[in-house]
Amino acid sequence: MAVESRRMTAAELLRLPKDGQRHELIRGELRTMPPAGFEHGELVAHFGLSLTSYVTIHKLGRVVIGDVGFKLTADPDTVRAPDVAFVRQERLLAAGTVRGYWAGAPDLVVEVISPNDLYTEVDEKVAEWLEHGARLVFVVNPRRRSAAVHRPGQPVHILGAADLLDGEDVVPGWVLPMRELFGER
Repeated sequence: MAVESRRMTAAELLRLPKDGQRHELIRGELRTMPPAGFEHGELVAHFGLSLTSYVTIHKLGRVVIGDVGFKLTADPDTVRAPDVAFVRQERLLAAGTVRGYWAGAPDLVVEVISPNDLYTEVDEKVAEWLEHGARLVFVVNPRRRSAAVHRPGQPVHILGAADLLDGEDVVPGWVLPMRELFGER
């Protein structure tokens, strides 16, 4: 006799008790990850602070940090949680008050690779962000002291520690020196 597994919904994910783990929902399947390490948290905080300061001063939209869910698909539900995300002001106004998960992808996504992340899983996540409307995805790799810049339909651009991350047309005017991310502040 076959055992049928039940898929979880985004609403059920939202109601999960806090257990110290990070969760995402991939086509109805719950994925649980251990908490990220200190270096990861420091990079996310630095990135988020820089981006939030710039976006707030220029009234460009909102930045969210730390496991905020974005619902990419329904039935089966997919909810991804980037390390840092930016949503443009005009999209925020059109959406009104959002309770629960944002419907769709943010405009800018930042993923910082954790020691327990598999590159194949990070690649899968980037592909989903781009497929569902993200305009710019940065993947920061602390082990390699680099960042990969992903845009829909364009080749990946790799930045080294001497380069600048640039918000391009998504967050116009915002730049962050890579050396700042890697302790050369």
